[in-house]
Amino acid sequence: MIARAPARILLLLLVLAGWAADPVLAQEAASETARPEASSEVDPWGFAEEEETVPTFGEMVRAQAVELGLFAAFATLALVGFYRKSEAIKVATLVASVGYLGLYKSQLISIVNIFGLVTANLPILTYNLGWYFFAVFTVASTVLWGRLYCGRVCAFGAMTQLMDRVVPARLRVNVPRAIERRAAYIKYAILVGAVGYFLATRDMSHFKYVEPFWMFTFQQTTGLWIALGVLLVATVLVRNLYCRFLCPVGAFLGVLSTLTVFRIKRWSECKTCKICEKTCEWGAIRGPKIVATECVRCDDCERLYADTRKCPHWIILYRKADLIARQSARQAG
Repeated sequence: MIARAPARILLLLLVLAGWAADPVLAQEAASETARPEASSEVDPWGFAEEEETVPTFGEMVRAQAVELGLFAAFATLALVGFYRKSEAIKVATLVASVGYLGLYKSQLISIVNIFGLVTANLPILTYNLGWYFFAVFTVASTVLWGRLYCGRVCAFGAMTQLMDRVVPARLRVNVPRAIERRAAYIKYAILVGAVGYFLATRDMSHFKYVEPFWMFTFQQTTGLWIALGVLLVATVLVRNLYCRFLCPVGAFLGVLSTLTVFRIKRWSECKTCKICEKTCEWGAIRGPKIVATECVRCDDCERLYADTRKCPHWIILYRKADLIARQSARQAG
């Protein structure tokens, strides 16, 4: 009997090994360990993670109702001013942009958002409905009308435009047209360089060196504040310097504006008239052509275009009508 013990032990080990290799028995064993009694022993304190519930769209809207309402009011103000071509409403929109999007929200469309777009790494919708409405408004308005965002929504651009209204005209330096046209391509080079560097390194910390929008958060180094001061002084001398020549977001929206549906009308007299071209603060008018990638829909040329006392189109029409009326009167007399 004693000699047979090792054989029995060996047989028992073989049976146990076969049981462990049998997938059916192994599955049953796993189900046993998954029972509430077993799990309570493994996690007696109840620290197991609870399954996260995804809120409905209605719940998300209610949770962010104030933010959505404020942005809807701001967007309405911007669009009303744009449709009515009202200078007063436009100025009110610029002030609201600096106060609301800049100081209160510190939210602008940034090169960081472009980084997220090219890598499909955008904010989580659940907690960022306001940002998505803002981004959709920016893209949709650009496709419909052009760089409307740059002309009256961007808080930094709004601030520099308000500065331009109080700075004496004698301090400004008018950039020659030939240099202006070439300098407009700098922002596209900055856009390509910034995105290329990000794709190569996956480091987005360089955004603060290519855009000054961080100024509304008041959190940067002394060196960057000095650089911002230099930029603002240069903006006093050269109107809309950053927006026209250096902004990578403006470059991105400029490319997108090539899809613009509703463009600014032009008269046949625009081929020879230079009034609008000289009036444009953005260098977007070149003879009879309005360059969509540079136009920010500032309304200046459109107000002049509709002015019956200044636009040559209307003056010529009225003179022709007056001449025809006089000729008819002479013939009748």
